[in-house]
This record gives sequence, structure tokens and C-alpha cells, in this order.
Amino acid sequence: MTGWNATDIPDQRGRTAVVTGANSGIGYVTARELARAGARVVLACRSAARGSAAVDRIRDEVPGAAVEFGALDLGDLASVRGFADGWADRPLDLLVNNAGVMALPYGRTADGFETQFGVNHLGHFALTGLLLPSLLEAPEPRVCAVSSVLHALADIDIGDLNSEKQYRRWPTYARSKTANLLFVHELARRAAASGPVAVAAHPGYAATSLHARGAQMEGRKGMERFYETGNRVFAQSAEGGALPTLYAATAPGVRPDDFYGPRLLMWRGAPVRSWRASWTVDDAAGERLWAASEQLTGVKYEGLKG
Repeated sequence: MTGWNATDIPDQRGRTAVVTGANSGIGYVTARELARAGARVVLACRSAARGSAAVDRIRDEVPGAAVEFGALDLGDLASVRGFADGWADRPLDLLVNNAGVMALPYGRTADGFETQFGVNHLGHFALTGLLLPSLLEAPEPRVCAVSSVLHALADIDIGDLNSEKQYRRWPTYARSKTANLLFVHELARRAAASGPVAVAAHPGYAATSLHARGAQMEGRKGMERFYETGNRVFAQSAEGGALPTLYAATAPGVRPDDFYGPRLLMWRGAPVRSWRASWTVDDAAGERLWAASEQLTGVKYEGLKG
């Protein structure tokens, strides 16, 4: 795996991928490189303007790329169902659950969920379940969730998933990223006999606009400049940050419930299997989160024989 980069992505011709949040940052690079390798890629994004612009950029950078925009707001379960309904019966080889929000001021989704938990976990839980029939139609389907090394800051609180007792933006973000890993752990268990390979990745510290979004929303110019400086001085590029996702999504030999991140201090460098907190491989916790997610979203996974 030494020195693995985007040129090592296996041939993706004949495969179809959906990448959420693909209009910028790591998601954009992931979509572009999958398209460069020959996949047909749907950029599933909330903003039609930004999503369509990203499609045009990829077509400019990768002539002949098979890319298209799909409208998807992970903070609105009606939008998630609309995207899945529009997919119809087409096979889906790869679903990259990349989109996310980070350390926002307290808010709620269209369905009343705390925003970070609702977008980062519940939206993707519902999307994956609704697209499961299409994934099961593909010969070698894979689901890749993008988590974060910051999951280590907090385990989920199954009794307060929507942070109604107390809201602290960074621990809440960490819990949503723990939820991503618990979801992959439980999906891998349930899909062991017949289902997609469920894996996860994290980008380390990559230069994207995600870090400063909360500060921008609150008009905290000092914090916004702080995050922008950190991106310039310490972070690796979005291209580097996307490598663990691309490896987890495409490389041969990837095992169910694997978790990949950058080699150097989980910060930057070529992708390797990453450390993860013990609470992200807890079977009982995974089952509890799964049951709660089914209840909250109304989505049940049909067809798994794990």
C-alpha cells in the first residue's frame, strides 16, 4: 500500500457510483477521480447550482467523464426518498456517504433532528437503506462512509441522540462521526452473508471549507480566519484527503468494517488501516443505534441475510 495514490484506482468502467456532497472538497475529488477511472458518477448535492457547476468542472478536467447531478438534501428525508425513488431499479455499485456538516450552531433538520446527527448519520442511514435494493443488484457493491478521526472525542449518547439535554458543537460532531463508524460496523455484520461491503474512511486534516462553516454562519470572523490559516499551514490538500476514501471505495482486499486514514499520525499521507475507538466496534451499541435510526427515519433495510 506504500505510496498508493489516485492513479492506482482499479478500472471502474462499467460501474456506477453515487457520491454525496460532491460539489466541493473531498467529495468533489472523490467523484472526479472515480470518473477519471471510468465510473459513471452521480454527484448527489443539496445545491443545484453548485452541483451542476461541479459537474461542468469535472467534464472540463476529465474529458468524456460520465458525470451527472442529482438533487439530494440529507437534512430532509423527503428529499432523500425522492432521490432514491428517482434511482428506480438501476444497479448501484458504489455509494460514498461523504457529505457532512461540522461544528455548527444548534439547529434542526426539516424532520426535527439535531442538524449534525440528522445530516451526518440519519440522512445517510436512510439513503443507504432506500438504495439497498439497487446495491444488491450490483455484482460487487460497496458502501463507504466518511467519518473523522475526531470521532475519538465522544461516544454516542443513545438516550440523547438529538442533543436535547446539552448541545456542544464539537462533541456533537464527534458523536455523529462515531455514529458513521457504528453504522458501518453494524451494516458489515448484517451484510456478512449477502450484501454490500461496508467500509469507512477519514481524511485526516484536509483543507476544505467544512471547518469554517459554523464560524461563517455566526459571523465570527476571527475564528473563520483561524480555520483558514490552519488549512493553509497544517492541512493536506483535498486531493490528499480524498485518498483514504478512494482506497476504501475501490481497492481490492478491502474487508468489511475496515477503516482507512492517512498514514502519518492519522493526519496526512498515503492511506492505511486506521486506529478507531473501541466504542465504534461495540456490537450492542451498533444494534441500539440501528434500531433507533430505523425508528427515527422510518427506513428498514430489506434483503440482507447476515
